[in-house]
Amino acid sequence: MVSSNLFHCRKHSWPPEEYISRNTLQLFDFDSAAPPEQAWRRRLNSHANILKEFSVTFKEAIQMVRLGIRLWSYVREEASHGRKAPIDPFTRESCKPSASQGVPLGGMGSGSISRGFRGEFRQWQIVPGICESSPVMANQFSIFISRDGGNKNYASVLAPGQHEGIGKVDDQGISSWGWNLSGQHSTYHALFPRAWTIYDGEPDPELKISCRQISPFIPHNYRDSSLPTAVFVYTLVNTGKERAKVSLLFTWANSIGGISHLSGDHVNEPFIGEDGVSGVLLHHKTAKGNPPVTFAIAACETQNVSVTVLPSFGLSEGSCTTAKAMWGTMVQDGHFDRGNFNCGPSMPSSPGETLCAAVSASAWVEPHGKCTVAFALAWSSPKIKFLKGSSYHRRYTKFYGTSERAAQNLVHDALTNYKQWEEEIEKWQDPILKDEKLPEWYKFTLFNELYFLVAGGTVWIDSSLPSADTRFGHHRSREVETTGIKVTEPQVNCNGGPDHTTTNHHNTTSSEQKENNKAFHTKCTCKDESAVSQERGNLDRTLDPFTFLDPLSDDVGRFLYLEGVEYIMWCTYDVHFYASFALLALFPKIELNIQRDFAKAVLSEDGRKVRFLADGSVGIRKARGAVPHDLGTHDPWNEMNAYNIHDTSKWKDLNPKFVLQVYRDFAATGDMSFGVDVWPAVRTAMEYMEQFDRDDDGLVENDGFPDQTYDAWTVHGVSAYCGCLWLASLQAAAAMAMQLGDKYFAELCKSKFAKAKSAFESKLWNGSYFNYDSGSSNNSKSIQADQLAGEWYMASSGLPSLFDDVKIRSALNKIYDFNVMKVRGGKMGAVNGMHPNGKVDETCMQSREIWSGVTYAVAATMILSGMEDKAFTTAEGIFTAGWSEEGYGYWFQTPEAWTIDGHFRSLIYMRPLAIWGMQWALSLPKAILDAPKINIMERSLLSPSTRFSLIGETGAKKIATKANCLGNSVFHCSC
Repeated sequence: MVSSNLFHCRKHSWPPEEYISRNTLQLFDFDSAAPPEQAWRRRLNSHANILKEFSVTFKEAIQMVRLGIRLWSYVREEASHGRKAPIDPFTRESCKPSASQGVPLGGMGSGSISRGFRGEFRQWQIVPGICESSPVMANQFSIFISRDGGNKNYASVLAPGQHEGIGKVDDQGISSWGWNLSGQHSTYHALFPRAWTIYDGEPDPELKISCRQISPFIPHNYRDSSLPTAVFVYTLVNTGKERAKVSLLFTWANSIGGISHLSGDHVNEPFIGEDGVSGVLLHHKTAKGNPPVTFAIAACETQNVSVTVLPSFGLSEGSCTTAKAMWGTMVQDGHFDRGNFNCGPSMPSSPGETLCAAVSASAWVEPHGKCTVAFALAWSSPKIKFLKGSSYHRRYTKFYGTSERAAQNLVHDALTNYKQWEEEIEKWQDPILKDEKLPEWYKFTLFNELYFLVAGGTVWIDSSLPSADTRFGHHRSREVETTGIKVTEPQVNCNGGPDHTTTNHHNTTSSEQKENNKAFHTKCTCKDESAVSQERGNLDRTLDPFTFLDPLSDDVGRFLYLEGVEYIMWCTYDVHFYASFALLALFPKIELNIQRDFAKAVLSEDGRKVRFLADGSVGIRKARGAVPHDLGTHDPWNEMNAYNIHDTSKWKDLNPKFVLQVYRDFAATGDMSFGVDVWPAVRTAMEYMEQFDRDDDGLVENDGFPDQTYDAWTVHGVSAYCGCLWLASLQAAAAMAMQLGDKYFAELCKSKFAKAKSAFESKLWNGSYFNYDSGSSNNSKSIQADQLAGEWYMASSGLPSLFDDVKIRSALNKIYDFNVMKVRGGKMGAVNGMHPNGKVDETCMQSREIWSGVTYAVAATMILSGMEDKAFTTAEGIFTAGWSEEGYGYWFQTPEAWTIDGHFRSLIYMRPLAIWGMQWALSLPKAILDAPKINIMERSLLSPSTRFSLIGETGAKKIATKANCLGNSVFHCSC
């Protein structure tokens, strides 16, 4: 249960001495064995309470009953085809979510395995879009200790034994092992991508043990950060008077989570590698036609450390070697027979049989001596296959090849390179950790929220951009026929640019389709390579806290991450708007490639029919000019917009968010080729939005349904959220047009901005904040926490403020006083909607929720407006409710939302990465600070009534010339 003192206790600063004795810390003060001063901490005997899921009210259920019926039917239809619906609120995991998570393992995009703070391996995401949350309890580290004289012997699994199924009488499986650790004197310390478990005299009072978990998540390192591997470094300190023989045991089941271990045909195989790295390969034959996976568990043999293996053992009585017999061997001998290395591959497992393997590393530790033992885990699943057929190779195969046996090389390189990884990680993290101006909770939460870039279902493939998609290894045609409906992409050229003659959603004619099938990317001869380099610019890498790599360097592949493990849609764009600061700061080349994917999508149309579940209407999957909601689910990049609750071609936030992200990324990286590459999509996205200005006031109007990221919260007329985003996109588009030489378009955006701003303020400003919308509903005057989202991006991109400082600070103070402080004294974050009378807006489910990512975004806006104290108080509410020891238990699974009574919705969600928007605000990159300034209010020669589509493409050829017809431009150059 949640502690009753959640909102009264402020124990947020935990010096390690409160968890570990100072003497033990001093013993580990070498080789990074001691945990850092700033880290998230738990005792291993902490109770992992079951989390409380959200439920809708009776009123909300009545409102959504028709949607629920259609969604139920759609979920069943998808299941009949062997597919999981992107949103499925009806199917519940057998393993109820609990407060048990910890730092996940591995790099990005090659499948992930999480490890709970008590040591269990869980949250298996090896197959894209599938998350097996239950722990595989055979996967453990154990220790066996004997001392000279034989009077003191200890044997225990290095995890507390309070797990379901542990302790069965006469069991031949893992219940027969020694689950003797209480966890009372053992603590977990997390600072992603590393974690430390300190056993302070458990199970042997005279042996101190540190286990350091290391994964290769290294900003700006696009090679090692893709590797599916992790290292576990054990540091042993003998404080006793007798020499101790210590054997560490690493056991692993041939499984990818769930019941996959029972499917049969799995094979284990011992190996002896180079540099003393030895272990076992576990070849896993996946079910349902998914590509195979090979695990490797290994240890590094040194002068003092001896490594032996048991290639296979089982969990049932019929096994050749049972788990109980294996344990008995270790208790008696402390090692396995070295002849096991010569066994060769095991017999394939039978259906229903669990096949496991073990690696033992043994060493003598002298009295008051120290010893280090290193293990590694890797998993190699080189091919990724989506349910509708498209297959790709993962990013790491670029460096390790496409064989599953690469797992052996991965563990070898992990064990030989992990110290270098740690040096790079510490070099990245130390400036922030040592910044005394930052609150302690913020420092480690900032890094720990990055867990999502590993555990958020990420997929990173080896594919250059731009390139054709592949299906079964062949080039996929750019025109896909499905029952007569075709997906087309327009041609863009220097003379005419994109076709701006229409914004309707009808299918193109056959002649247009032929034209659209012409080459979309044509490389032109560059006349002056040095000029290109100068245009792109070189940033000062020594002074800039956010370093951007040379855009001319090698391609980094294509990247996907889920909206959340419960909302299975790749790169959901309205949420990426908040999360993208993390990628831009740490892996900017990945961020630019995601934007290129969406830019390409803007210029395409998918005429296949889709039924929208909110109202039952039928429309096309993707309209030309509209930014897609997501890149798809079962065939990403090829079949976008898996989200089908609303027709997102009518949403009012997606297109402005695209323009804002593109400009921010363009300004931050100084990558001229990127700007040229995406500019036609930016213009098309802006033009598309004109249809939503119903009264020619320069503003887009919402259409009386939830047509934005708050997809259950209805909006009428002009809204604070979408209107502010639109104003910001006009300013960003004008700035980008000026820098690219498209002066006509810049002038038009400036003209429209002046008119739209006047209308926005007159319709929504009430003297202290911007009303929710301009309608007449009972929540039209609500205080929306996210009302200044557009202003957030202006300040983050180095552009002028949308409004005067008095209005901005007034609105932020109103949000702070009402949405933050009137909800449990500010200890929960900012509630989305609040009535001006101080009552939570309960219009719908989302208006009464607290969104963690939005709260971080509000805090970032406060920082950029000179309100740092209130910013950190606002964001601290997310830490208190989600991450603190007195909170609800959302660590390493931060949900999209929770209610004021602590019921969560959608765990392991993308949007909380917005905390990196706060760090961006605290240390704006030099490129942003030095970006060219524009006077958006300068009088324009163009009438604000002029339509975007009537402005010629006269600037396009100048842009292409300026960039010397860069090879990866979407312009089809005839220079």
